[in-house]
Amino acid sequence: MKRATDSLLFKYSRHDAVPVLAALAQLTYVLLLFFSFSRLHWWALIPLGLVLSISISWNINGISHNFLHNPYFKSAVLNRCFSILESITVGFSQVFYEQVHKDHHKGNADLPDEHGRTRDPLSIYKHGHDGMPENPWTYVFCSYFRDDPKAIYRSVRRKSRALARWGVFEIALFLSLYAAAGIANWRFLVFFLPFYYFGHCLSYLNGYYLHYGGNPDVPLAWGVSSYHRLYNLVWFNNGYHAEHHYRPRVHWTEMKQLREQIRSEQEIAGTRVIVPPHALGFLDPGLPKWGTVQRPVAAER
Repeated sequence: MKRATDSLLFKYSRHDAVPVLAALAQLTYVLLLFFSFSRLHWWALIPLGLVLSISISWNINGISHNFLHNPYFKSAVLNRCFSILESITVGFSQVFYEQVHKDHHKGNADLPDEHGRTRDPLSIYKHGHDGMPENPWTYVFCSYFRDDPKAIYRSVRRKSRALARWGVFEIALFLSLYAAAGIANWRFLVFFLPFYYFGHCLSYLNGYYLHYGGNPDVPLAWGVSSYHRLYNLVWFNNGYHAEHHYRPRVHWTEMKQLREQIRSEQEIAGTRVIVPPHALGFLDPGLPKWGTVQRPVAAER
């Protein structure tokens, strides 16, 4: 990938200013919600909480996801500061998220081996049976509790002890800030946590349909794409997911061009495309019924 030559700040593209500003806007929204909480009525808090939930999923799948693959800034210090900002805003360590996401790309929604293990910790087949994906309800609402921070920490530590310490610092920082917010206004924390959790559930819902109906055995069909224009405009081309898994280092601004380059190959490979955005993938008119999407048992590794 070519690096930006016309910017002193951004590493790959000046367009990365948009997701950076979007991340700052989300953090501002959370702060405004906290400071205005006591003056808001319950009938206003519910829709505002839902906006918070959607923004968490939007950030994880758009802003944060693109940042992990192509750090926005030329400066390592600015990239570290942005990682901390993201950790605070979405409520988990970006260092740890990067490790999990790298493992996700190593496995590409793979099927369990003879021991029930997958390379991809987020694989929709990991907790499924007989080569079928997991039921979407349990995947969406249980996946948040399946992370193993100790195992993630060990994986990061094997590569870099300093990076592992940064991950622990990010966790300690956002937990401390959330605890401080709870001490300052415990009612806010009681309000915040369910919508925070639901935001992560929406992210897993999005992730489920990024791969449901894909083919773990065919690189061009690892992911499922959606070319919904508004979705890709707002979610920073997250819809081009089959293309992303095939070429994960391609910048988010270049996904449409990549799609045009490999379109004929995708058609031959049977790459799945859905009509709605991924979070609404269950509304796709051609959606295979759950329990019918089955792949051959994974080969011995």
